[in-house]
Amino acid sequence: MTLWPFVVLKHHSLKEDAVFLNHEKIHLRQQVELLVAFFYLWYAVEFLGRWLHYGNRHKAYRNISFEREAYQNENNFDYINRRRFYGFLKFV
Repeated sequence: MTLWPFVVLKHHSLKEDAVFLNHEKIHLRQQVELLVAFFYLWYAVEFLGRWLHYGNRHKAYRNISFEREAYQNENNFDYINRRRFYGFLKFV
């Protein structure tokens, strides 16, 4: 979980997981773009809307635009350097 400017780890071993860390770096960039507070507001509203739509919390979470961007690009370690500003918008 990313709580700007920190990444909160469930397991210490995740510090060595490059894919996990890249995923969370994408979230850090998203949070900065939306001045942190607006990221959390947007995230919550989108989650609730998708939960109502899908009727499933996990499916709602996986379809949040921020998560879709991060999951799709977590294996691309150059993504942060190439990523366009507000890159998550194409996943809305």
